[in-house]
Amino acid sequence: MLGSHALPTGPPLSVIERPRCQHCQTRTVLARIAPGPAGYELRTFACPRCDRFQRTLVVSDPMSGDASGWLRGELKSPD
Repeated sequence: MLGSHALPTGPPLSVIERPRCQHCQTRTVLARIAPGPAGYELRTFACPRCDRFQRTLVVSDPMSGDASGWLRGELKSPD
C-alpha cells in the first residue's frame, strides 16, 4: 500500500475508475500510482476478495503531451 506517501496530483480518487477483478469480477481498489512513460501513470488495483493485482496505464494529464492529439483531430459537433 501507499503508507505515508502522498498520492500524485491528479483527479480526486472519487473519479478514478475502479475496474473489476479479471478473476472474480469484484470491484478493485486503487493500491498504488507510479510514474509511467512520459504523460502516463501506472495504476495498480488490488482485489479485496481474492488478493490479485492488476495494472493499468492511464493518461496522467489529458491536456498535455501526446494525449492532447485528439484535440487536433477531426472531431466535430453533431449538427
